Amino acid sequence: MILAMDTSTYVLGVAVGDDQTVRAEWTTHEKTNHSLRLMPGIDLVLKSAGLKPKQLSTIAVTTGPGSYTGVRIGVSTAKAMASSLNLPLVEVSTLETLASNGKYREGLVCSFIDARRGQVYAGVYEVKDEALTVYKEERLLLLEDLLQELKNEERSVLFLSLDVDLHRETLTHELGEHAMFGATGDNRTKPSEVLRIASKKEAATNVDAVVPRYLQLAEAEKNIKKESSS
Repeated sequence: MILAMDTSTYVLGVAVGDDQTVRAEWTTHEKTNHSLRLMPGIDLVLKSAGLKPKQLSTIAVTTGPGSYTGVRIGVSTAKAMASSLNLPLVEVSTLETLASNGKYREGLVCSFIDARRGQVYAGVYEVKDEALTVYKEERLLLLEDLLQELKNEERSVLFLSLDVDLHRETLTHELGEHAMFGATGDNRTKPSEVLRIASKKEAATNVDAVVPRYLQLAEAEKNIKKESSS
């Protein structure tokens, strides 16, 4: 049994199951501290599935990009559980998880997370036969630069993001009829998708080496570097 968790955005989710079945899944959209809800959520999911921690075979976690605090909480919790239970740990990309909600539509899928100041964390994937392949690597870039790249493709693009409504007008203005949007439920990462993706990935060779994937320095780190160089 795989225990999968996602804390990379304000939507927190936990699921348990294997490559065939999701035994239990729990998701909450509350904008409160993940540290207060993650362990109770894990306990709830395990009890709902009638499982004990010792019956788990693998821990899976989204390692980002996303909220600095959220990702750190998820990765820390997953590492602690994997180490204490002596289980393998599988890292899953937040953007890949989000893009997988569009796996039933052939073509390009762009998953993104607003990173403020006109920037987004974004990945572009191509879907064929319900399988995703990386079309453009995950990056932190200006939204206007991303949209220019996608305009040059002259293809329809399915945009998936919790922040899609913040940018829907811009996306439609720049790409016109090539800008496609999913259902509301497709705009959040789903722990059951983390579980599914993890079941097909290799575990980390060193649990201690698993770290959040921020794609940029945290604001505090930036300030420290500025001060040290001045």
